Amino acid sequence: MLKGIRNLSLLITVLGSMASCKKKQEKSSVTGWNYNDKKMNNFTVAKPKDIKTGPGLVFVQGGTFTMGATQEDVMGDWNNIPKRVTVNSFFIDKTEVANVHYREYIYWLENTFNYDTYKQAIEASKPDTLVWRSELAYNEPYVEYYFSHPSYNYYPVVGVNWKQAYDFCIWRTDRVNEKALMDKGVINVKDYQKGGMNNVDSGNFNTKSYLMGLYNPKTPPTKKSPLKDAKGMPRAAKFSDGILYGDYRLPTEAEWEYAAYGYVMENPQKRRSEKNRGEEVIANKQVYAWRNDGFDNLRSTRKGAFQGAFLANFKRGSGDNMGVAGGLNDRSAIPAEITSFYPNGFGIYNMSGNVSEWVADVYRPLNSIDGDDFNFYRGNVFKRVKKNADGEASTDSMGRVKMEAEPDSLLRKRRNYQKSYAIDYLDGDSTLDGRSATYNYGVTTLISDKSRVIKGGSWNDRPYWLSPGARRFLEEDQSSSTIGFRCAMTHYGAPEGTKAATKTGNFFPARKQKK
Repeated sequence: MLKGIRNLSLLITVLGSMASCKKKQEKSSVTGWNYNDKKMNNFTVAKPKDIKTGPGLVFVQGGTFTMGATQEDVMGDWNNIPKRVTVNSFFIDKTEVANVHYREYIYWLENTFNYDTYKQAIEASKPDTLVWRSELAYNEPYVEYYFSHPSYNYYPVVGVNWKQAYDFCIWRTDRVNEKALMDKGVINVKDYQKGGMNNVDSGNFNTKSYLMGLYNPKTPPTKKSPLKDAKGMPRAAKFSDGILYGDYRLPTEAEWEYAAYGYVMENPQKRRSEKNRGEEVIANKQVYAWRNDGFDNLRSTRKGAFQGAFLANFKRGSGDNMGVAGGLNDRSAIPAEITSFYPNGFGIYNMSGNVSEWVADVYRPLNSIDGDDFNFYRGNVFKRVKKNADGEASTDSMGRVKMEAEPDSLLRKRRNYQKSYAIDYLDGDSTLDGRSATYNYGVTTLISDKSRVIKGGSWNDRPYWLSPGARRFLEEDQSSSTIGFRCAMTHYGAPEGTKAATKTGNFFPARKQKK
């Protein structure tokens, strides 16, 4: 009897302790009203933590580095002058976009849009397989099968121009966000009917259209949706709800180059402790995307099974794309699988070799001198939502929100920028006639406002081009058998990591004021 009383007393104590440990209702520090409380208008406030990393991406902690040449400019281009810049933290694809990923994109287009109506757009999205052709080489099998054969599923997609890569990023953003909303019950999974796709043609899901209230799903959200309005009814998600991911996009040149070098301190885990933050020292100036420790630049020198193995897919010399039979140096005559070869300090594959990659920037020879030293980028065209005669936003035939360049007449009083078209800003061109005095495309130069930077070197390049600091360019509507791409995404929140505990800025214990 006495034992039962003791057990009951213990149970009451435990329950009381659990009740006392219950989290206090978060409330506004300016009004006192509760957040996330259905009894107080249901104002939703997501916790200030990062959402999980998007599919395929890895986190790259930002910092400062020397952007530009890390070895002698043997080409004499003088287009990669070194400059110290800072890049904020971001996400980037662990691998290049593969054939199977791009075929998934084409499959979605062909099954979402009516082919007869959207034939031009669908065909324009497909890679140009003719990039494999050469007058003096037999490459017809690659023309026919490199993109479609299952053996090449996880080889990097090539023959994709900059515009196609840009559109792929938009599609990827929409598919990832649509699934995120479906997983949370905000969009009803029944929108996907058996044997069919979601809303077709212009009614397909687009993230920007959804956030602006221009997307109308077939069926309303389920009652299980965690998002409710003041009346307790399911509502659409907002970006502030922490469910949607940011935009997939092409990385800027600075981001790509920073990620390629993979500069990470000896023990980055120590950064989690304020007492072990480490010294502010980085040993950059490495030549390729991997550290030189244990490697002779291009080969592994550590004793073991991989000693002497090539660390990237490249062309060693004229007529030597893979070595000799029985001793192939990189074991690949053309692009190799996207997870092959040695990853760099961030765990990213093939930033040197395999295929060169499109980045977001417009090419200029003296780019690093012209640009800012924080989040450097050239290619801005500042836009706003285009509105119809009734003052309302609308979508185009693909379901995307219509955008237009901001009128310069509205920017004259701004101090940070005065023109919406900033691609040729301070690029050394003459201001007399706008854009033709120096960069006279096809007459005095091959550089234009459509010239986009390509980085990384490829399977058919000599070692010089494998250095992250090396840079070339190609018109955005052209493609090659040596050029592919990978996506990036902006990182929101504290720059040191993707954990909820990370903070922005240094925090010190409060000290009592002397009386």
